Amino acid sequence: MEQPATVGRATRPSGEEPEALETLVGASLTARVTLDELGTVTGWNAGAERLLGYSAAQLTGCRAADLLAEPIPVRGGLPTLAGLPRWNGDVALRHRDGRKLTVRILAHHRPPGADAPAWLIVSALTDRQPPAGLDESLVSWSFAQSPCCAQAIYDTRLRLRRANAGMERATALGEEEMRGLRASEIVDDDAGLRMERSMARVLRTGEPEYAENYLRAPGEDHEHAWSVFVSALRDHEGTVQGVCLSAHDMTEQFWARKRLQLIAEAGRRIGSTLDVTRTAQELADVTVPALADFAGVDLLTALDDAPEPPVRAVPADGPLLLRRAALQSVTPGAPESVVAAGAVDAYPPGSVPFESLRTGRPAVHEVTDTAFTAWLARDPARAARVRAFGIHSVMAVPLVARGSTLGVAFFVRHRNQEPFQQDDLVLAGELAARAAVSIDNARRYTRERATAVTLQRSLLPQRLPRQAAVEVASRYLPAGGHAGVGGDWFDVIPLSGARVALVVGDVVGHGLVASATMGRLRTAVRTLADIDLPCDELLTHLDDLVARLNTEEESAGERTAPGSAEASGDVGATCLYAVYDPVTRRCCFAGAGHPLPAVVSPGGTVDLVALPAAPPLGLGGLPYESTEVDLPEGSLLALYTNGLIETPERDLDTGLHRLRKALARPAGSLDALCDTVLADLLPQRPADDVALLIARTRALDARQVATWSVPSEPSAVAQTRKDVVAQLERWGLSDAAFVTELVVSELVTNAIRHAQPPVQLRLIHDTTLTCEVSDGGSTAPHLRRARTYDEGGRGLLLVAQLTQRWGTRQSATGKTIWAEQPLSLA
Repeated sequence: MEQPATVGRATRPSGEEPEALETLVGASLTARVTLDELGTVTGWNAGAERLLGYSAAQLTGCRAADLLAEPIPVRGGLPTLAGLPRWNGDVALRHRDGRKLTVRILAHHRPPGADAPAWLIVSALTDRQPPAGLDESLVSWSFAQSPCCAQAIYDTRLRLRRANAGMERATALGEEEMRGLRASEIVDDDAGLRMERSMARVLRTGEPEYAENYLRAPGEDHEHAWSVFVSALRDHEGTVQGVCLSAHDMTEQFWARKRLQLIAEAGRRIGSTLDVTRTAQELADVTVPALADFAGVDLLTALDDAPEPPVRAVPADGPLLLRRAALQSVTPGAPESVVAAGAVDAYPPGSVPFESLRTGRPAVHEVTDTAFTAWLARDPARAARVRAFGIHSVMAVPLVARGSTLGVAFFVRHRNQEPFQQDDLVLAGELAARAAVSIDNARRYTRERATAVTLQRSLLPQRLPRQAAVEVASRYLPAGGHAGVGGDWFDVIPLSGARVALVVGDVVGHGLVASATMGRLRTAVRTLADIDLPCDELLTHLDDLVARLNTEEESAGERTAPGSAEASGDVGATCLYAVYDPVTRRCCFAGAGHPLPAVVSPGGTVDLVALPAAPPLGLGGLPYESTEVDLPEGSLLALYTNGLIETPERDLDTGLHRLRKALARPAGSLDALCDTVLADLLPQRPADDVALLIARTRALDARQVATWSVPSEPSAVAQTRKDVVAQLERWGLSDAAFVTELVVSELVTNAIRHAQPPVQLRLIHDTTLTCEVSDGGSTAPHLRRARTYDEGGRGLLLVAQLTQRWGTRQSATGKTIWAEQPLSLA
């Protein structure tokens, strides 16, 4: 006989003994044979002995092929039996008494390595037939008593003929009460009409149809989701004689799917911006009406000004102050809310928000709960809203991120009559956790951005200095959205000889690092401009500085763990430096990878100044070149950063075209022109920082400038003093004659004694009186301390004491020493 191990390893029902099971199923009613891979019989049961007459002892170890009366037929050119996972069909076998038997068998081929024989061959014995009519009764009973689906049978007029117990439960009607009615009459809503139309199509086409319906049976407090199949019922000739409707209750699966969809939607919608209020509103919008009829998000008022959430979110005693950051409702205007958006409410100990934050756990409350009714008893306004709208179920979920409590989210039901369940609380907790992280990110970003904006604005010029060369107006706009504050800057720097330097720069990157780097570069530009370096030389020195900053950053990066907050990338920047001289009306430009400046002529023509191509600052090794342009009085200069002309929605050429059109428009003032340019070129929230500097050139009248060529002889000093005094009298500046005469005498004498010809003196009468002495020498003078008995060395000290400021600038042919006197103090 077959050993127990050959039977297989099917799992038996719990509590069912093997002997009882064998007795129940009647093992001898099936012929069971097991074979190994070679086709040798390894198992032979009593059913097989009854079928062929051989005992287990006679056939165990024999070849099964010896029992075949004919070869096994292989249908459809299938591969050999050894390659099949299963085979079934009729086989001709030879009985022990010699007669041929045609037996229907099912052969299972087990996978290699299975702890069982290679083949299991079974065949049902047909000598025991069930009682007459039992099969038909079983079919009828299975239809009527099916526990897994609701079924109904309709005739060709779509009138119900039969309904099982599941359909009776789904409709809350008995079969006799539904017999003869249409589906749209049994279920009086759109679902019934849709099913009736589907059954009509099945009758016409014979093709089955699938649909999902949602029904609430009378007396039930929630809706069911049904997976419905409608199929045709055919007779033996294939004629459609009716329709079968099978519906599976998939309510649990439906709500599980809805929850997953809501979580996925929350992942897409919550945290789309780095704005605290917007993020809170996104949480409220996602959950209404999918989860709740009303949702409110309240944040701790302690977060308003504090850099970090308080260690203890809930006060030991006294009320909890929460600010309503967002709300949403199925009712327009959210009349259920006692607290308006942006308002602060105080929640006493024992209230739902207070206890939710105290415990740190989400909770579901029915309005009939003792704690809830006690809270409403102390809050008549809230109790009135609960009664007015029929609020019956509330969830409170703490908003916690990175171990810090930020606030609490409320979810309320009144239109949806089904109370919140535990699954709803889990879903709300998941959504609140996602939102809390996004809110915390937005809060941290807002704090850092405010710090960066404050830093950057403190580093930018608070007001532009007074000078006579140009009239200026400026605008600075920090980036909106995710980009954060960048490193754009501008500056206006008065220079000697009534000249002025205009600067616009842009540091790569955003945040505090970019702002701090911008401050360092702006200070460096002012320092280099103060020593009157030519435009191209200034950018060369600035390039060296950025290269050194990069070296420092690399050294700092080696000492900092990768990915840490302190780690930063290379420093990069672009810059445009321009110097305008109102005496010569010439402007010198030099750029380092920066957008080209625009010049608007007095006639309104707009042109871009063609500058030599140059790399951004910090690359090193490549020269910078300058370009000089003659500018008529009243010309406009527009210097800007790339955030003005480049946006994700348009390319550089389009931005430049729009800039030229905006600059060509007439404007009442430079401030109005700045506003026009920004309005025409920028969206409401620019993606990058924008700096704009517009200057209108002025020119000094020739009568405000006096120039003399001074012979390189000491005797020429006296005549020069006389000429200067006479010029001051013509200008009406006789009060400045004494100081000016001393300054001219000292500077001219030094040039004649220590420098090379030619020597030239120039006086410029503007808001200040500037005295300039130029010579052919390249050695710059400097202050020194004269000893008691020294005959010289006090001249420059005297000049420094008598004037407001003085300095030296180099030129291609020599140098110029200059000194300025404030006329109000002359």
